[in-house]
Amino acid sequence: MKSIQTALPGVVVVEPQVFEDSRGFFYESHHAAKYAKLGIHANFVQTNVSRSAKGVLRGLHYQWPHPQGKLVSVLEGEVYDVAVDIRHGSPTFGQWVSAMLTADNHRHMWIPAGFAHGFCVLSDYATFTYQCTTLYDPAADASICWNDAAIGIDWPVSDPVISAKDAKAPLLADVPVDRLPPFEA
Repeated sequence: MKSIQTALPGVVVVEPQVFEDSRGFFYESHHAAKYAKLGIHANFVQTNVSRSAKGVLRGLHYQWPHPQGKLVSVLEGEVYDVAVDIRHGSPTFGQWVSAMLTADNHRHMWIPAGFAHGFCVLSDYATFTYQCTTLYDPAADASICWNDAAIGIDWPVSDPVISAKDAKAPLLADVPVDRLPPFEA
């Protein structure tokens, strides 16, 4: 298992060791001790799976309070995955990173608590899994506008299919500071 550091401290792309032969493949999608050696200390309490069609964009989502760290990966298809630092006071506030996560590359992305997350589907369909460090809390559910020009995410889709909730998400600059996670050095 190896990690690929991103431009945002704490956000990591993980490449598991894949054992493949004529029968198929096997890999460990999570191994607490191996992840700890990579600097990822997480206790997962909820796992979610979504399936989306080509052109669907989900995000940018986060929870506050009760933020979630998320280990995300693709079981079928391919997605363009994005993390945005929304921690108030962070030196990288409003910056984003992305990774291609596919069923073929088996990559995972670790998105720590305090970051917003989103993805868009590039294949005909994608089955996406999220392992979360806190339970979903509807009262803490929040979003940032997926195409906020101040963030400037270079999405590889021009006219994505989005939910009504995501269509109404505010710009990051319009979110009150008390509705954003604080940066803790």
